[in-house]
Amino acid sequence: MGHLERDFQPKLIERLETMFPGCIVLKNDPNYIQGFPDLTILYKDRWATLEVKKSSSAPKRPNQEFYVDRLNGMSFSAFIFPENMEEVLHELQQSFEADR
Repeated sequence: MGHLERDFQPKLIERLETMFPGCIVLKNDPNYIQGFPDLTILYKDRWATLEVKKSSSAPKRPNQEFYVDRLNGMSFSAFIFPENMEEVLHELQQSFEADR
């Protein structure tokens, strides 16, 4: 994990815990399923995954696009980096608050 991603991820987790009180944020093992997103967020009866990148230009590793697309079809999943953080968090909030 790069230096910038290491700095960004804890701030992001803190922000998620503030936005979604009582949520559980899990860090996924990168060696278990290659390409599976970094974070799983459990909130009420909802879940989402986020692949954390240090910047919009950071390279995507094999399978990351596949898992983000697949998981987004099941619930909510996205690539998140400082440049799109507000937009993604807004979409996540809408997903968590949407009527089922």
